[in-house]
Amino acid sequence: MAAIVLSKLNKHYGSLHHAVKDVDLEIADKEFVALVGPSGCGKSTTLRMIAGLEDISGGEIRIGGKVVNNLPPRDRDIAMVFQNYALYQHMSVYDNLAFGLRNKKVPESEIKAGIDRAAEILGLHELLKRKPRQLSGGQQQRVALGRCIVRNPLVFLFDEPLSNLDAKLRAQMRIEIKRLHAQVPTTSVFVTHDQVEAMTLGDRVVVMRDGRIHQVGTPLAVYGKPVNKFVAGFIGAPAMNFLEVTIRKEAGTVVAESPVLKVAVTEPSSVALEAWQGRRVIMGVRPEHLVLGEGLLSRSFAAKVEVVEQLGSEILLESRVGDARVTVARVPPETAIAAGDQVRLSAQPGRLHFFDPESENVIAA
Repeated sequence: MAAIVLSKLNKHYGSLHHAVKDVDLEIADKEFVALVGPSGCGKSTTLRMIAGLEDISGGEIRIGGKVVNNLPPRDRDIAMVFQNYALYQHMSVYDNLAFGLRNKKVPESEIKAGIDRAAEILGLHELLKRKPRQLSGGQQQRVALGRCIVRNPLVFLFDEPLSNLDAKLRAQMRIEIKRLHAQVPTTSVFVTHDQVEAMTLGDRVVVMRDGRIHQVGTPLAVYGKPVNKFVAGFIGAPAMNFLEVTIRKEAGTVVAESPVLKVAVTEPSSVALEAWQGRRVIMGVRPEHLVLGEGLLSRSFAAKVEVVEQLGSEILLESRVGDARVTVARVPPETAIAAGDQVRLSAQPGRLHFFDPESENVIAA
């Protein structure tokens, strides 16, 4: 068993910077967890403390039920994949894969068996005699993954391993990593600033900001039920739209309105908003949950198109609703529309989110 348990984990850099603040997190054996957040949120520092590359300032780390606070990295039975691959340029791929095992005096027959297994999983057999400089970025990253596989560790740690790859290679490597976890189910922690990587790879996603965990959940739960405005705006591409509205009740119906729109609110949000009548709140709606056209008049509002982005498979519209910019995603690519057009947008039923303007915590979703 290789569960990871972080209890009240803290990291201070001197007296001025508190990088990680009381992080509590349990990662189950063989689970793949993605830590995601903006730069400086503490995700990489948390990973490095798990690896033993950073001393902890407070709290406890357990791997496989064993407290590892004071253990050096080599004794934690972890393998780490870095952003820069960290391959030995003067060695062949085979020798790169074998290096760690040879340092541990593992018999050469066992090393060869381990390399054959890793090469089979990652498609490296034709590359074993090459040097890293003869490989593409994606191939070098596969070698870095192979070096982890041959060690057969308790835990895989990934520190933004796809950041140096172009968009196409990143997509390919996401598939490679997903396939690897299916074939070699090992407890894994993946750090990224890219929410698409986090959502596509993680069994659960951990959203961090300013050294704290804001939400932990499955990708679908974090996307569909964000606990606050930060998570709602960070998860999802394009980002969620936010509009300031006032809650009122008309003829038994809860409505969210501003000088430029009035939208009827359905259950369960309407029930949670009953106590907010006459008060300002922040309404959020994802671009993909807005559609062109009247829809239900009670949920539509006027907008002016400012930018049309033709992506081939779909169109993204950047529009203006009063003083607010509103993005609409997934408009059919054959839609005849141009900058300057006046349109009506309809919010899909049950797809509105509401947040307290002071705490920014969710009121209803």
